[in-house]
Amino acid sequence: MMAVQDVIILHGGELSSDIASRLEAKISVHLGKDRVKLLPMSSSREVKSILEAPPTTLAVFVAQTIENEAPPEDAGACVRFFKRRTHPADLLAGKFQFAVLGLGDSNLLLDRQHTAAKDCNQVAQALDRRLEDVGGVRYCNRGEADERTGLLEVEPWMDELLDKIKVA
Repeated sequence: MMAVQDVIILHGGELSSDIASRLEAKISVHLGKDRVKLLPMSSSREVKSILEAPPTTLAVFVAQTIENEAPPEDAGACVRFFKRRTHPADLLAGKFQFAVLGLGDSNLLLDRQHTAAKDCNQVAQALDRRLEDVGGVRYCNRGEADERTGLLEVEPWMDELLDKIKVA
């Protein structure tokens, strides 16, 4: 794992855009505004551009899950790109490090008695696994938040990520 010099925050969907902006503000205080970039997941060309990012770049995916365990329309291009089975197992070898923050809403799971953030973050879970499967280096543990609980899990995850960036 290398020290982080630049951060790219990928987001898709209204909620993930709000959270990405909050994360950008926090990281910018430490790294500087010119070192942090927000990138919409909706443009496959821009998403593919991160494949050129060096290992000193941290790509943070703020991945929202909506109904039927799917990403929002704005995030579809990015999720589909990384899900392609034609990618070699070393696609991300020597490239950026990654972190995934999942945003879900267990209120959408009306058929279950007990639910938690892990039950409504399928997009983040699948993306996190897939990034590792294609040679990506995980920077920190995946975060998972639930709208039903007011996204209480987001701030502690952001703080943990920022602490790790500061130490490196």
